[in-house]
Amino acid sequence: MSPTPTTPALRVVVFGLGGTIAMTSGAGEGVSPTLSAHDLVDAVPGLASAGIDIEVVDFRRRPGASLTFADVTALASAATRELAEGATGVVVAQGTDTIEETAYLLDLLHQRPEPVVVTGAMRNPTMAGADGPANILAAIQTAASPAARDQGCLVVLADEIHAARWAAKTHSTNGATFRSPDTGPIGYIMEGAVQLLTRVPHRLTIPTPSQNEKARVGLHTVSLDDDPTLLDTIGPHCDGLVVAGFGVGHVPEPLVQPLTTLAARIPVVLASRTPAGPTLTRTYGFPGSERDLLTRGLIPAGWLHPYKARILLRALLAAQTKPQDIAPAFAVAGNLDGPASWPWPTPTPIGDERRHQTAHA
Repeated sequence: MSPTPTTPALRVVVFGLGGTIAMTSGAGEGVSPTLSAHDLVDAVPGLASAGIDIEVVDFRRRPGASLTFADVTALASAATRELAEGATGVVVAQGTDTIEETAYLLDLLHQRPEPVVVTGAMRNPTMAGADGPANILAAIQTAASPAARDQGCLVVLADEIHAARWAAKTHSTNGATFRSPDTGPIGYIMEGAVQLLTRVPHRLTIPTPSQNEKARVGLHTVSLDDDPTLLDTIGPHCDGLVVAGFGVGHVPEPLVQPLTTLAARIPVVLASRTPAGPTLTRTYGFPGSERDLLTRGLIPAGWLHPYKARILLRALLAAQTKPQDIAPAFAVAGNLDGPASWPWPTPTPIGDERRHQTAHA
């Protein structure tokens, strides 16, 4: 008799970056990240019976606010190595302050089918009802699930699964802070199992940025009676700029000329400062309207909100993207155009790849 085939063991690698989830009280007042990634995993009840082999990497110990582009790029490379060596998925535990940005950058850099799941905590381990252990357990369960493959980077907290491209931190202290205002979560963890209600329509990835490329990308949030001299001050120091305008993409009329001048020199992306909804392209026609600004060379962000628009623009510049490819990239990322316009090949879902191989066998 031939031997019975065995199912490969599920193996999830947990990268610890610090953040509230890893903070304890020190000699002074307040908490700071002191717990290792091993400490975090050891504190998770029910993990031993989950049937998942866990490996832990103590990658950084920093508050989420102090993570850098270089940290996330190095993390993406380390995660890719682990996945190439057979890991089922990767979990990243970090501070929640910057998850909506770091997760989106990971999503852009992650080209493999296995899931990369980012999680954190809103209550540190010294507080009653600390949410870190539950979030780590849910993230590990998601990273080990076949249902989470081909979804890029996911954000998992409070038993909700969000696509990185849509997730946002919406409350400064509430444990249910992470939301996807335009779409809602794509799934949930129920009774220890991952249940996806929908899937991302397509994957968008970019080449690994050059470590030597230090693109400076500013973010200017427009406000009532905004002063154009602020743009004159920051503009000369920027390689790219994101403008978070009013509503569907409007700015005060005095800002029009400075933005026109900047757009002739660097890519200037027009996003909305409103928490949900897109910028428009042709509805309003007054000076400072979205239509007016786009005719002056600004790039519409569509459904991509300001923080993520800045991440995408900096990543594009760091990857030495051709200037003529920046606007098409934003059109796809902002859901204004289809994935065929994306400047690079998109990852092939593993199921589609197998079907393609079978068809040509």
